[in-house]
Amino acid sequence: MRIVLPLMHRRRNPLLQALSLVLGLVVIGVLMVFGLVVAGVLTVGGTLWLVWRQWKRSRVASPKVAQNARQPEVLEGEYVVIRNSRPVAHH
Repeated sequence: MRIVLPLMHRRRNPLLQALSLVLGLVVIGVLMVFGLVVAGVLTVGGTLWLVWRQWKRSRVASPKVAQNARQPEVLEGEYVVIRNSRPVAHH
């Protein structure tokens, strides 16, 4: 059994072939331009978002840096002295 598809015949008009080639190239060009525009918008938007986020962090962090310079943080806790590999608890 042999399957014959009517669209696979090469008996087309040469002008129609050239027109379909040009139409295909135009469609590919439009898709490429659309992709580049989307990539550009994402790049510019991402850059602006990162700049805004850094600017916002620098405004919030400025008072904390000055406060930390005046009041150092103190680490508190309970400690165990180890002598001869045995822990000795201090009361």
